[in-house]
Order: sequence, then C-alpha cells, then structure tokens
Amino acid sequence: MGIVIKQSIRNTIITFLGFGIGAINTLYMYANFLGDDFYGLTSFLLATANIMMPLMAFGIQNTLVKFYAEHKSEEEKSRFLNLVLALPMLIIIPVCIICYSFYAELASLISKENPIIYHYAWMIPLIALFMAYFEIFYAWVKVHMQSVYGNFIKEVLLRILISIFLFAVYFKWITPIEFIYSLGLIYFTSMLLMMLSAFKIRKPAFHLKFPKDKKEVLIYSCFIIFSAGIAVMLLEIDKFMIGQYVDIKENAYYSVAIYIALTVSVPMRAMHQIVHPITTDLMARNKHKELNDLYKKTSITLQVIGGWIMLGIFVNVNQLYLLLPEKYSGGIVVVFIISLSKFFDLMLGNNNSIIFNSKYYRTVLLLGLILIAMVVGLNMYFIPNFGIEGAAIATLISIAFYSLSKLMFVVFKMNLFPFTKKTITSLLIISGCFVTFYFWEFPFHPVVNIMLKSGLVTVLYLFLNYVFKISSDINYVLNLVLSKLRLTK
Repeated sequence: MGIVIKQSIRNTIITFLGFGIGAINTLYMYANFLGDDFYGLTSFLLATANIMMPLMAFGIQNTLVKFYAEHKSEEEKSRFLNLVLALPMLIIIPVCIICYSFYAELASLISKENPIIYHYAWMIPLIALFMAYFEIFYAWVKVHMQSVYGNFIKEVLLRILISIFLFAVYFKWITPIEFIYSLGLIYFTSMLLMMLSAFKIRKPAFHLKFPKDKKEVLIYSCFIIFSAGIAVMLLEIDKFMIGQYVDIKENAYYSVAIYIALTVSVPMRAMHQIVHPITTDLMARNKHKELNDLYKKTSITLQVIGGWIMLGIFVNVNQLYLLLPEKYSGGIVVVFIISLSKFFDLMLGNNNSIIFNSKYYRTVLLLGLILIAMVVGLNMYFIPNFGIEGAAIATLISIAFYSLSKLMFVVFKMNLFPFTKKTITSLLIISGCFVTFYFWEFPFHPVVNIMLKSGLVTVLYLFLNYVFKISSDINYVLNLVLSKLRLTK
C-alpha cells in the first residue's frame, strides 16, 4: 500500500485544493457574479455533458486501464493505443451528425420548461467530446502510474480557469452569455493539456494496424459504456431532470447543496486514481488474498476519511448556510441526504474497480439498466412533487440500491468482503461525534464558529480513530506527522 498512500495523499491534497477553489466558485462567485438563471443554466449544461461523456468516450478510459498491461511488446502497445484513440469516433461521428441534423427538434425537447436552454443546447455534445478525450488521455497516463498531474488539471486548473472567467464577468469584461460560451474553451484547454502530457509519456505511432484482441476490446468497451455511464447518471441526472420540471433557478440552489455534499466523496476520487490500476494488476495475476486485503483497507480508510469530512459538513451546515443568501437555505436537507448516500458508496472501497475488471462486468449491465429506469422514474415522481428535496431523495434511494446490489454481487460471486469489526467501531465513533457537536453552537460569527467546531471535531475524531486503530493507513500517516512534530521541537 506504500504507493497507494503516497499518491493518494498527493491526489487528496490536490483534490481538496480543487474543491476549495470550486467552493469559492460555487458558494459565492456563481451566485453573485453570474446570477441564478445563468448559474442554473451552467449547471444544466455541464450535468448533461457529463451524462453524454461516457457515451462519447466509448468506455475507453476503463478499457485502456484493463487491457494495457496485457500487451507486452512495444508494437502491441502501439497498436492498442491506436485502437483506443479511434474507437470513440464510432459514436462521436453519428452523434454529431444527429445533433446537427435534428438540432431544432432536440433543443426544443429539452427546453420546454426553460426556453433559455434552447440557444445553448449545441454546447452539450461539444463539451462532452472534450470531457471524453480528457478522460481517455488521463487513463493513458494512469496506466503508467502517473496520476497526479492529470488530477491537478481536472480538479484545480479547470476550476481556476472557471474562476478567471467568472471574474471577467464581475469586471464586465465579458457578459454572462459569453461566459457560457467560454465553457467550451475551458474544457478544450483541459483536454489539450492532458493530451500533451499523455503524448509526452508515450508518443502514439499513428498507423492502421490494430491489436489482435480488438474484438474483445470492442465488446468490453460497449458494455463498459453503460457501466461507467450509470455512475455518472446517478450524479448528474437529477440536475438534468430538474431543468425539465421546475425553474432553472432551482438548479442553482441544488448545485450548491450537491457541491457541499460531494465533498464526502473527495477521498474516493483521489484514491481511485492509483487503486484502479493496482486492482487490475492483482486481478490479472489472480491474487485473491491480496485483492481482498486491498478491498478491506480501501473500505475502512475511505470510511474514516469520509466520516471525518461528513462530520465536518453535518455539524457546520447550519452556520455555513448563514453565509449564503436566504433563498439557498432550502438545500440543507439536500446536503444531509446526498452526503449519506455518498458516504455509503464510499464505504465500499474499490468495489467499482473490482467489478469493472472482473469477468462479470457484462452481468452488471442488466443491473445498470434496471437502475437507469429506476432513477428516471423516481425523479419523474419526486421532483414535480417535492422539488430539489425530491431529487435528493430519488438519488439516495437509487445510490443505496445500486451500491447494495454491487456489494452483494462482489460478496457472493467473488467471495470478497470489505467490512470488518472496525467498520462498526468507526460508525459508532462518527455517530458519537455527531451527537456531541451538532447541537453545540458558539455565539460568534459563522466563520469563527465553523473554524472552532471543525477544530474540536477533528481533534476528538482523529484521537478516537488513532486509539482504536481503526485504519492502519491512517495511523501510519498520523505517526509520520507526530514523528515530524517531535523532530521540530
């Protein structure tokens, strides 16, 4: 786990830095510089592009990680990389033709409730294309165990570019309409930088020769489109459907709540960058015991880190919303619901990596199709009746069902289990800290209250986890920190 800890820490720091910048954008700059309508429109366009992205990528970002190590010679690797660059065009070209030929019909269909969407709908497939090839080039570098730079572009640089253009709106250098158009430039720049990084690590040799296993790669990619798309849909479909049933402004309020809640999933996103290829390697070499140990370690480590973040959100959420305009306060319930759903998903560790790289990945497709029908149906019922809280409830039910199904699948089909007795101990620590601090408010400014309470929660939470030795990885890091502190005395 040494390489996992090292790169996961770096990725976690980068991801948290990106989330910090994104928090400023989301909680302040979007709402105050762009306005509710254009903020809601931005959220809708990016969410819809994210839904399209796995289709445009043709599942190649996962296919590349799965099959790259199986190609031993330089010629085989070259042929394989040529294939992964070319395959997405099988989807991209027909999609672009359809979108161009039937733009009026498609744009009218998704803009019935909010006409503002109509004139910007063409940006959805364009941004999805840039997102797709970014992920492909990112996977290109991840198979070489170099995930940090790509994570920096994705989590930090992208948000810095958005901040720059939001400031441009504030200083009236550009209009909110021009900001919407600038999103295409921002995502193109990210893709270009990632491409240059990937080609620096390994230059492609462009020719018409494809690998011998191209049929297997094609079949895997077709199935993985749905598997990868399901995870994205769970995260983004609610924002798309909010735009179909209620005022686009509601998407702005919902996006703020979602952004706060998704902070819980930051450790998983960071650790996944390096754990995914390690999981692939262990499964390729049939290292079942090592894989089970990795499964348990990722589960409890993510649970401890995610539990700390979730506690920080829950005990400070009321004070945090005092810093926002009052009209955003309806999102507090959404924060609780989505945070719990993401925490449960976090507890499953590298579950997704195991399934995507197993021989059962095709079977999971059926589960995914059921889930898509379920999440769409739930949103169609809950959003018109309960607004953004309804969207959160639909997401909670869907994620709980999907996560539990994947867990049962891995347990019974692959004889792998992520939980131990320490899982229960960790949940008790989280619950105890929540009850202790949630109802305790300081009579100061909200920012001071948040800092004081966060500090107290962190000290108690880390102390209890350290004493009960919940996670060996967390204790290892804490021991390193403590040893350095002693050296400085």
